[in-house]
Amino acid sequence: MRSTRLTILVALLAIVAGGTWYYLSHRAARNGETIAIYYTKLDGKTLGDVAVSMRPRQPDESAAEHLHNTVLYAAVQAVAGPPNAIDAIRFPPGTRVTGVGIDGSTATVDLSKDVERQAGGVFGENGEFKALVYTVTAIRGIDALQITVDGARLDTLPGGHLELDQPLHRSDW
Repeated sequence: MRSTRLTILVALLAIVAGGTWYYLSHRAARNGETIAIYYTKLDGKTLGDVAVSMRPRQPDESAAEHLHNTVLYAAVQAVAGPPNAIDAIRFPPGTRVTGVGIDGSTATVDLSKDVERQAGGVFGENGEFKALVYTVTAIRGIDALQITVDGARLDTLPGGHLELDQPLHRSDW
């Protein structure tokens, strides 16, 4: 009788210990990951970043789907910009991410036509796209960013300051 109780107690302790280990070891996966959303400070050169939480990969989500969703989320956050209290070069009001695609290590981010209303000249164009490129290429597996506007690849924005006909890399800045 006493050995039966002892066996049950040991089994219960093993179950509790196993459950605790499982919970603690998988907590980080449930909480998702943190990604850096970059912004260009008003000096036009210095980057800052804000950490945002990304949801964890869902059990039914493939690695490719998760990468796509991560790029989409990061691009949307970068275009939205940092909190208003932070002085930063920003995309023109109304600019939206209308889609993303991934081909190998190059991500394509499609922006709404509102992006063409950048009034900051070369300073503004470089600042906003530098932040977007740094944000998207911080994602594992993405090395370059191709920009399209309303689904079309442009040579430049109307200001003509930044060439968009080829993918952009961090080394472009």
